[in-house]
Amino acid sequence: MTATPRAGAHLRPTATGPVPRRRGALTDMETAARAAYALRGNDRGRLTVAAPGLYPHMWSWDAAFIAIGLARLSPDRALTEMETLLAAQWRTGMVPHIVFSDGSDGEGSYEPGPARWACRDVCADAPEGPATSGLMQPPVHGAAIRRILDAALRAAPTERRAATDRIRALWPALLAWHRYLADRRDPDRRGLLTIYHGWESGLDNSPRWDAPYAAVVPPAAFTPFRRADVHALGTLGGAAAQRPTDLDYSRYQWLIEELREARYDDARARESLSFRVADVLSSAIFAAAAEELATVADELALPGVDELIAHADRFRRGVAATTDEDGFAADVDLRTGRTLRTATVAGFAPLLSGGLPPARRRRLVDTLFSPDWCGHPALATALPPSTSPSSPAFDPARYWRGPQWPPMTWLLIWGLERSGEPEAAAVLRASALDQLSDGVFAEYYHPFTGEALGARPQSWTAAVALDLIFTG
Repeated sequence: MTATPRAGAHLRPTATGPVPRRRGALTDMETAARAAYALRGNDRGRLTVAAPGLYPHMWSWDAAFIAIGLARLSPDRALTEMETLLAAQWRTGMVPHIVFSDGSDGEGSYEPGPARWACRDVCADAPEGPATSGLMQPPVHGAAIRRILDAALRAAPTERRAATDRIRALWPALLAWHRYLADRRDPDRRGLLTIYHGWESGLDNSPRWDAPYAAVVPPAAFTPFRRADVHALGTLGGAAAQRPTDLDYSRYQWLIEELREARYDDARARESLSFRVADVLSSAIFAAAAEELATVADELALPGVDELIAHADRFRRGVAATTDEDGFAADVDLRTGRTLRTATVAGFAPLLSGGLPPARRRRLVDTLFSPDWCGHPALATALPPSTSPSSPAFDPARYWRGPQWPPMTWLLIWGLERSGEPEAAAVLRASALDQLSDGVFAEYYHPFTGEALGARPQSWTAAVALDLIFTG
């Protein structure tokens, strides 16, 4: 009797042959050269802005991806990126999602700016140095430190010693960051990180958050502030159709008011905020990053190995506990207790954290390459959209509701490699390099037309290109 193949199984990669490049595409070395040039152009000395115009400051998980790319060019400069970010760490251990830069690209060109957050005015835990936001972002930083150390270990002895000394100096801050996440963002020890705002997930307007955001109702007297994102995209040739809606933004902005009222105190926030969700993708990233930091600690004889492994184990189990029979993961609305099963790229979180039995992991990989995802016949490049084209919430141009994001592709490649799926990782890598061979380094891409969307050149996209080229 012949077994019926699972849906999508015929699309599961069986070879690592090259994906044909589009006509006129750059070679890998040409792409790498342009990526390095883009990062240099966005460099402001001790930090790299996320993108000129639209994002004129330092964003936390952008900085981690940027450091991953910079490690291929200069471990020294990559460490400077991490040092600048961690210098803005809060006393609680939180690494803020925005570190505001000084100069002409300061508060006046971006909203919400420091005055809107008012972190130092209402919370004694805010840093005394650069102004920051009062939120966090996904903790990719452990992966960045691992990549930087790997690059440094291949350098000359003097450079190697300098890099390892600087990692040692950063170690207390890195441990404090992971302790903050484990203790304050998972006080019930369920192995899932609590977020207070969709911005903390990095996937701002994803359909993952539609139901929780419905409970965020700004009062009639609330006046939303200027949409700096739409203004900046207009100057870049973009359109409001690519961005979250005005209704989305009024909710985002009102949550800042709620956070400020709670004085950015985690205990108060857990009780009072209109948005409280257990984020499965950030939790999976945390598990993987903790494992990466544990290997760094082991190699450099640093403290915290057992603690970091315990974090990884706890959050790996937490992510796995949310999965369906095919291994697809789900978020949880902590205000209602409702499991949020949505057809978004976050469902592949277990490929980052691990913890699935082999058969379920293979079903999840089959899903990734099925017609609902990378195998969709209309895709310009066979890469995962941020929302499945089969979902009624799919919008091919609007931010996290459909476009393809190179850093998300990088996370899945990294996760597939860590999960023991090298063939699948190789196929995604080849498709990613085809997409990035346009040399534009867009913030995100239209999945059907391949059009570059959002800000450009986006620093983390250029960084992802460098890492994929030099680790392939």
